[in-house]
Amino acid sequence: MVIKEKVILLVEDNPDDVELTKRALRKSNVANELIVARDGVEALDYLFGTGAYEGRDVNNLPQVILLDLKMPRIDGLEVLQRIREDERTKMLPVVILTSSDEEMDMMNGYKLGANSYVRKPIAFNQFSDAVGQLGLYWLILNEPPPQ
Repeated sequence: MVIKEKVILLVEDNPDDVELTKRALRKSNVANELIVARDGVEALDYLFGTGAYEGRDVNNLPQVILLDLKMPRIDGLEVLQRIREDERTKMLPVVILTSSDEEMDMMNGYKLGANSYVRKPIAFNQFSDAVGQLGLYWLILNEPPPQ
């Protein structure tokens, strides 16, 4: 089964992790468009139609955001906070996908409204399985809130 149409926003500054995520989604037959934001500023610009994304239809929101925490300019927790503070995006599913094993990051992520917190496994097969399961859950099984 090939899953298509809904956009996934991947917020990740590590090019290797971006490529691993792309490969993992392909391996799981998730063919959705993947928008990659390389840091928190770019992610917020995409979501709110500012900066390089000026004029983008902000009503066309991603189905799910895969959000790294440790990024330059604006980190993932601040991105999450801004997403939850805005009426247009506060209900968007946000999955923190990070290598951080700091308990405070997990606690703060959930306090700020993350829907899920997934630690990136080191081995590609584990990472691939985790990303594939995330894609299938958030794109097929999860019922998003009405817009």
